[in-house]
Amino acid sequence: MTAEHPGVRVRLLGPVAAWRGDTSLSLGSARRLAVFSMLALHANQPVSREELINAVWGEDAPASATGNVYTYVSELRRALEPRRDRWSAGQVLLSGGGSYCLQLNADDIDVMRMYALLDQARSQRIAGDLAGQLATIETGLALWHGEALSGVPGPHAAAQRLRLTELRLAGQQRYATLLIEVGRFDEAIAMLRQLVEEYPLQQNTHGLLMTALHRSGRRAESLQMYHDLRELLIEETGSEPGEALRQVHDEVLSTSGATEEPAHLAPTPAPATAMVGRGPLLDRLRRAVAELAGGRGGSVWFDGEPGIGKTALLAEGLRNAAAVGARPGWASGDELAKRRPLSLLLDCLAAADPDPPARARLQELREETGNAAVERAVALVRDIGATRPLVLVVDDLQWADEATLLAWRSLHQLIRHLPLLLVAASRPAARNRPLALLRRVLAEQGAETLHVGPLSDAEAIELAGRLAPDLSRPALDQAVADAAGNPYYLQQLVAADGLHPALVAAVGAHLDPYGEDTRHILRTIAFLGDGCTVSEVAAVTGRSMPDLLRATQETLTAGLLVAEAGPQLAFRHPAVRRVLHEGTPTALRVMLHRAVAEKIADGGGSPERVVAQMLAGPVPIDAWAGRWLADNVEQLAARSPETAIAILRRATTGAITDAAIRERLTAWLARVLFWRGDGADADAGWVAARSTDPELVAEMRWIIALSHHRRAEHVSAVDGILAALRDNTVPERWQDRYRLLLARLTPYAVGAVAGPELATIRATRSPDDRISVIR
Repeated sequence: MTAEHPGVRVRLLGPVAAWRGDTSLSLGSARRLAVFSMLALHANQPVSREELINAVWGEDAPASATGNVYTYVSELRRALEPRRDRWSAGQVLLSGGGSYCLQLNADDIDVMRMYALLDQARSQRIAGDLAGQLATIETGLALWHGEALSGVPGPHAAAQRLRLTELRLAGQQRYATLLIEVGRFDEAIAMLRQLVEEYPLQQNTHGLLMTALHRSGRRAESLQMYHDLRELLIEETGSEPGEALRQVHDEVLSTSGATEEPAHLAPTPAPATAMVGRGPLLDRLRRAVAELAGGRGGSVWFDGEPGIGKTALLAEGLRNAAAVGARPGWASGDELAKRRPLSLLLDCLAAADPDPPARARLQELREETGNAAVERAVALVRDIGATRPLVLVVDDLQWADEATLLAWRSLHQLIRHLPLLLVAASRPAARNRPLALLRRVLAEQGAETLHVGPLSDAEAIELAGRLAPDLSRPALDQAVADAAGNPYYLQQLVAADGLHPALVAAVGAHLDPYGEDTRHILRTIAFLGDGCTVSEVAAVTGRSMPDLLRATQETLTAGLLVAEAGPQLAFRHPAVRRVLHEGTPTALRVMLHRAVAEKIADGGGSPERVVAQMLAGPVPIDAWAGRWLADNVEQLAARSPETAIAILRRATTGAITDAAIRERLTAWLARVLFWRGDGADADAGWVAARSTDPELVAEMRWIIALSHHRRAEHVSAVDGILAALRDNTVPERWQDRYRLLLARLTPYAVGAVAGPELATIRATRSPDDRISVIR
C-alpha cells in the first residue's frame, strides 16, 4: 500500500532520522527509535504489538512492555503527524487489531531505495551495461551515512544491522570490481584500501586490491599484500589464505617470470586444496558432468544444514565442467532473490555466458512476470542447451521465489533431450513447503537427491589439522567435538580461542528462519544443557507438552536437535549450544540460570539438575536458593557428593543472611567432606563454635576428632575427645561414643591420657569395640 499523503522521508542507513519536507522530526528515545525502525523496515505492512516487543526487548521484555509500546507509538504518531487531532484517524502511522502500520512511499525509505537500486544493477549486469551498473551502485552506496540503524537497541535491530552491513560490503566490492574492469584503478585502490583497513581479515577485499594493484602496474606491492595478509591470517586465525586468494596470487606471479620476484616475496607452497571426505558425493557430481559430453542431461539436488560444505562440494565437483565445453551458470539465493520473480534463475543464466541474442532475451525477461515469463525462460534455456552443454547451478535454493521453483521444475523435462545438468543445493526443505513439494516431485521424476551429512571424526581431525597445524591436540579435539562434523563451525572454532564473531554470526543466521518461539525453546535447551528432558523444557518455558513436542519436532527434523536416550534432547552441534549460551551477556546469563533453576525445582526436577544451573555461572545463592538447598542437600549429598561439595562451598562462602540455614549447610559440607576423606575439621569447627544444638555440636566434634586421627594427629584427636567428655552439655549417647573412640585412639597417643580418665576408658573397653561414623 502506498501512502496517500507522502512527505515523510526516513533514513535507516546510518543514525536513524526522519524528515517532513525539510523539517527534521524528533523520534525520541532509543527504544522509541527501535519501534520506529521496526515499523519502517516493514513499511506498509501490519506489525503486531508482540512483534514490536520481541524486536525491542527479545526475551527480556518487562511486564510494562505492552504499555511502553503503546506510549512509544502515541509519541511517534505525534512526531510524524503534529497537526493531527488526537481524535482523528492517523494517515501515516495506523493502528488496529493489535497491529501498527507505518504508511510511507517506498522511495522515501533509504533501505527500500537501496533494494530497488540493487535490482536495477542486476538487470544492467545482464545487459552488459558496465557504465549503468557503476552509476546505479554508486547511487546506492551514497545512501549510507554510517553504520545502519546506528545506536538502535534490541535484537531485531542487531540482526538487521549485521545483514545490511554485509549487503553494503557486497555492494562496495562489486563497485570496486567494476572500477577495475573499466580501468579506474586509482579509485578502486583508494576505496579498497579503506575496506582492507576496516575488514583486515576479509580475503575477497584483499584479492580485489591485489588485482587492482597488479593491473595498475604495481606487481610487487600486490605480492607484498598477499604475504602480509598470509602472516596476519596465520597469527590471528592459524589458517592459510583461501583458494580464491591463492589463485589471485598465482595470476599475479604468472604474468612474469617467478625469478623476477624479490627473494623476500618468494611464495611458500600452498596447502593441499583437495576436499576432506565427500568422496561418493564428488564422484556422483563428476559423473554427471562427464555424462554431458555424451549429450546426456541430469538433475542432482544436494541438501544439508548450513555450513556443512555444500558450496565447496559444488565448486570442487564442477571444476572440470569446462572440459566438456560447458561453463556453469552459477547463482546463489539470498533474501533479495525473493523480491523479483525469476531473478535467481536469470542470474544463473547470465553467469553461463550466453551469446548477445540470448543476453538480450534475458534483459527482456527481467521486465516480465507471470507464467508467460516462466515459459519464456524455459524456452531460452532450451535454445542455449541446443548449441552447447549447459550446467545450471543454484546454491541456497531455499531463497528462490516461486517463479524460479516453477521454472526449475519445468527445466527438469528438458534433461531427457538436452545436455543440460541441473544442480541445486539447499537447506533441508521441511520448513519450506514450496521447496519440499518441488523436491518430492523431482524425486518422483528421477532427479537424484543426496544428503550432505557431517564429516566423520577422522575427517574432521584431518581438516582441523590442515586449518590449524599448530593447534594443540586437546584444543583440536575440543573443536572437533564442538563442531560435530560441520566444516564451517570447525573452521571458526580453530581460528581463535573462545567464540569467533564469524561463528556467532553464522549460528545467528542459521537460526533466523525459525520463529521467535522456536528460538526461545532452543535457547532454553542451551541453558538446560544436553540431556535435558522435554518435561524440563516444558516446565521452564511454561508450554504445554503437545505444543512443545510440535515445536521441537521441527528442529529434530531439520537436524538441529537430536533425541538421545529416552525423551532427552541435545544439540547436534555443541557449537550452537555454546553460541546460544556463551553468547548471552554474563549478567543476563546469570539471571537466566537462576530463573531456570527455580523453575526446574518448582517442576519437581532432580536436585542435580537444579544445582547444575546454579553452578553454570556465578549464580548467587540467595534466600530462595539457600532454603531450597537446605531442604534437598541430604538427597543431593547421597547421590552426587562432588556436586554437593561444590554448591555447598559456594553457599557457605556467599551472602546467606539466615544464620540457621548457613549453619545447616556448613554442617552438611563438613559431613560430605568427611565422607569423601577430605579435610572437614575447619567447617565442622565453625559449626561447633556457633551452634546451640547439643546434638549437632557433638557430631561436629566427633568429625573433628576423626579428621585429626586420619592425619595421624592423634594427640589433637584425643585432646578434643577429652574436652568433649568434660562438657556436661554433650548428650549421653555421644559421651558413650567418645569413650569408645578414646579407647581406640589411646594406643596412638601414649602419655596423652592419664589418671582416672585412663582407668575409666580401660574399664569400658571390650574386644568388640568399633569406631563408627554416623552417616
